Amino acid sequence: MVNPLESELLRTFLAVAETGNLTRAGEVVNRTQSAVSMQIKRLEEGIGEALFTRGSRGVELTAKGEQLLSNARRIVALIDETAASLAAPPLEGKIRLGIPEEYGDSILVRAISTFAKVHPDVEIHARYDSSADNMALLSKDQLDLAVVFEWQNYSLGEMLMSDPTVWVSSDAHAPHAERPVPIAIYQSSGWCTEFALQFLDTRGLAYRTAYRSRTSGGLKVAVKSGLAIAPISRSNIPEGCRELTEEDGFGEIDHSRVVMHRNPRSRGPAVDAMARAIRDAFSAAT
Repeated sequence: MVNPLESELLRTFLAVAETGNLTRAGEVVNRTQSAVSMQIKRLEEGIGEALFTRGSRGVELTAKGEQLLSNARRIVALIDETAASLAAPPLEGKIRLGIPEEYGDSILVRAISTFAKVHPDVEIHARYDSSADNMALLSKDQLDLAVVFEWQNYSLGEMLMSDPTVWVSSDAHAPHAERPVPIAIYQSSGWCTEFALQFLDTRGLAYRTAYRSRTSGGLKVAVKSGLAIAPISRSNIPEGCRELTEEDGFGEIDHSRVVMHRNPRSRGPAVDAMARAIRDAFSAAT
């Protein structure tokens, strides 16, 4: 009898689910389209139900496929983490990382969880700060890695994702319909504040500052309470809130990229491993 949870079958299943195409999935797992098709058939026979519906444009997950998806990801991730833990040489030392506060829960938790399972003896120093401050600390040799926003003058850093800043409002309230519209912005001036205010001025939208905060967490409080709208990165829109689109009279504030920079003076396998963990965490989030 076929074991439906065989890891290679699950890897192929994930490749098909994520690409929506047998041919592209084959490229991901280094197999032919026919081999991918056979593996999916074996998996479906083992489970006893269809996992995909097939059409002219590719494949889509069935309800049973959706049910399997999250569990398959956890199983494969656990297998990979276990293999890496057994194969990796023990690492020690200290990692100094700067990252925007927006990615604390969504990215850093995932990255550190993966990293710490393999390298529990490495001491991690993480700080939330603005992109400008983190880049300054990197240049002063006070950080090993810096994850920053870039909205202009793109660098040669490693792009992790595109994450535009948008205006966000509460689902339960409608402060965006008020005039002047109440806004929440950062206490310090910077690209986010400047671009946000420039956006309103360009659109001719009357506004008043209702709330200021040093952190994005504070902006989220203002939005969730219904006090104001705020500029927040699209990937970090809090629950109970929504992006204000062109139909609402707003739209994207900028087209910022999230980029990872490495201190050229920081060398060693521990820094390499943390960079991989961050890269993988962003990849899993997109």
